[in-house]
Amino acid sequence: MSTQGHTWARQVKKEGEEEDPLDQMISRSGCAASHYAVQECMAQHQDWRQCQPQVQAFKDCMSEQQARRREELQRRKEQDSAHS
Repeated sequence: MSTQGHTWARQVKKEGEEEDPLDQMISRSGCAASHYAVQECMAQHQDWRQCQPQVQAFKDCMSEQQARRREELQRRKEQDSAHS
């Protein structure tokens, strides 16, 4: 039984084309480099199992970003309630 690999590749934005909302979110997160590393690994190896270090680094980056965002939202909520 033969397994078919992925055909993932980093897409280049064409002139006049809007950026994908997911790409915008990843760029704002500060984790774009990790995301691109996963994409490049997948394009090269076409096997997610060989890209686990890159996947883990991206996951860790996004988890840290989400934790920072939660803390920021909690601080704002506390500030808003203190001013009310």
